[in-house]
Amino acid sequence: MIRFENVSVTYADADRPALSGVELTVEEGELCLLAGPSGVGKSTLLGAVSGLVPHFTGGRLGGRVTVAGRDTRTHKPRELADVVGTVGQDPLAHFVTDVVEDELAYGMESLGIAPDVMRRRVEETLDLLGLADLRDRPLATLSGGQRQRVAIGSVLTVHPKVLVLDEPTSALDPAAAEEVLAVLQRLVHDLGTTVLLAEHRLERVVQYADRVVLLPGPGEPPVVGDPASVMAVSPVFPPVVGLGRLAGWSPLPLSVRDARRAAGALREELAGRSPVPVAAPAADGEPVAKASGLSVRRGRIEALRGVDLAVRPGEAIALMGRNGAGKSTLLGTLTGLYEPAAGTVRVDGVVPHRTAPRRLVRHVGLVPQEPRDLLYADTVTGECAAADDDAGAAGAAAGTCRALVEELLPGVPDDTHPRDLSEGQRLALALAVVLTARPPLLLLDEPTRGLDYAAKARLVTHLRALAAEGHAIILATHDVELAAELAHRVVILADGEVVADGPTAEVVVSSPAFAPQVSKVLRPQDWLTVSQVAGAMGWSG
Repeated sequence: MIRFENVSVTYADADRPALSGVELTVEEGELCLLAGPSGVGKSTLLGAVSGLVPHFTGGRLGGRVTVAGRDTRTHKPRELADVVGTVGQDPLAHFVTDVVEDELAYGMESLGIAPDVMRRRVEETLDLLGLADLRDRPLATLSGGQRQRVAIGSVLTVHPKVLVLDEPTSALDPAAAEEVLAVLQRLVHDLGTTVLLAEHRLERVVQYADRVVLLPGPGEPPVVGDPASVMAVSPVFPPVVGLGRLAGWSPLPLSVRDARRAAGALREELAGRSPVPVAAPAADGEPVAKASGLSVRRGRIEALRGVDLAVRPGEAIALMGRNGAGKSTLLGTLTGLYEPAAGTVRVDGVVPHRTAPRRLVRHVGLVPQEPRDLLYADTVTGECAAADDDAGAAGAAAGTCRALVEELLPGVPDDTHPRDLSEGQRLALALAVVLTARPPLLLLDEPTRGLDYAAKARLVTHLRALAAEGHAIILATHDVELAAELAHRVVILADGEVVADGPTAEVVVSSPAFAPQVSKVLRPQDWLTVSQVAGAMGWSG
């Protein structure tokens, strides 16, 4: 169905190919997972399948890519639209209408599909992806995860032979991610759809893949094989694989179920030991931020109801909950984007919605889900210079932002345009911009979206250092592994209300939805991360 024959891609002004020597065949009805560190060419490979590379991106395509017998060099993306459905990392970039139901129908209208068939397919897709309650909602009012599901639905309605998905679960809560993956499984198994997807959250998808294509480094040829054999040598791997590698399990488990079967002896050895939790800050002192009885309306929707929350210096809180639960609204209220309908909110002694933005950045900083909202300059250097200038009043020295970029995103050239960075790289740049002012309260909305495991580890290290210096941190996240590694507390929102608030282990171990992989493998013990287990067992590697 998809064939790469000695494919290379070199972009204009690049000093090396983004892809080189790719030989790959993806069969009909196969779910193929594309894995590898950030910046190795995964999005380029996906773009070559849909024809976006080189027709939209430019650059030079060497070799040959065919999809269902059509050469992507001679067929432009619109001439492949009935065969290939594509969802990129940024759902907003794909939307052409304003309302959910219209967006689901648009692709079919473009292909001239009969109205009665269109109506039936829209209804089927609304049910498949749990979107029926959102059918009349404006796209601008949806959460990031809801937009992701709409973007996937908009290509499913066309019934393409091939689905190309770039980070399809990155903005979804665990339950919604499972629903989407179940849909993909059904398409592959029942309809023979070919699915090629790139995903950094391998813990969600690797067990469903028929094959894994690993891109080990920029321009290096891929390693192709069954998931277990590729994961055994891959530089990126989920926690359950990391646990299996360290414990020496064979065959290497890919799912929690397989790992539990192999972990009996390990559970016995750990029974008399206790994990070292993330060190909590002192409970005394005034909160950096406090919300009391907070209610917020967004249009006709009551997004938050009676929220009480106090965040102390040095505390890292993971704010979790299903898509649309109110997480981004709470962060937005703490940064003055929304005015409370009831209750009060204060941050570092000021009322956010009554404080001028240039003053407020010295009290609270927000890294949004869409990092491009913060990036306006033409180069990385330009962004860093602007951040240093904006943060000057907070005592930031020249070069502060660039030093942070090098720590979070090593090796990125100064003259790189932010739009030429991957989603994860743009997020790291936006984080550096916000951190330059060193605000007492740091808010991050889905901070690991698009980040590989190495980049996530660097982020965790940096955030731990900030917390140790007294910065308070709130992360709105669906990444349960991030919460396990970093958070002192977990707060779970549902329909705008706080339904759980407590130490990380107490909240997540008992939750089927929000427990990390290691917790599920070693339940009922309170282990959360591979590093905790490795430390207790004296493992290294």
